[in-house]
Amino acid sequence: MKRTNAVVSALSVAAVLTWGGAQALAHHGTSVSYDLSNPISLTGTVTEFRYTNPHPQLFFDVKDEKGNVVHWSGELYPNPAQLIQNGWGRKRSEAALAPGTEIKITVAPARAGGPIGAVMKLTNSKDEVLLGIAPGDSGAPPPAPPPDP
Repeated sequence: MKRTNAVVSALSVAAVLTWGGAQALAHHGTSVSYDLSNPISLTGTVTEFRYTNPHPQLFFDVKDEKGNVVHWSGELYPNPAQLIQNGWGRKRSEAALAPGTEIKITVAPARAGGPIGAVMKLTNSKDEVLLGIAPGDSGAPPPAPPPDP
């Protein structure tokens, strides 16, 4: 009986480690999927924002050098729990990235090519950091504007 329990326990642990390890590698393959050493800076217009787990998704249009619209998508790496901790709940995030919002964005492009990337920096047309995504940024909301005189 003890031997059967030991074998079942060992197999259970092996199964969990195998499944968990595969999930961790599949989910945390940022440097494999995206070229972090070759960021691209773009200016565009938000078409859709999805406040989803494990990472929010941003869809935006950018005009290329010929004036053609290119539909981009970006994966944001703060997860919703991290965004909430820094004052960027669903309501505030969706308001900041409403369709039609003009943005400046830096992405690590997909290694496979195409208009997709990992969002590295995201600001609005006033250069205010959105969602706390900027190198060295704490994620804290921007300061409130001074009151009108």
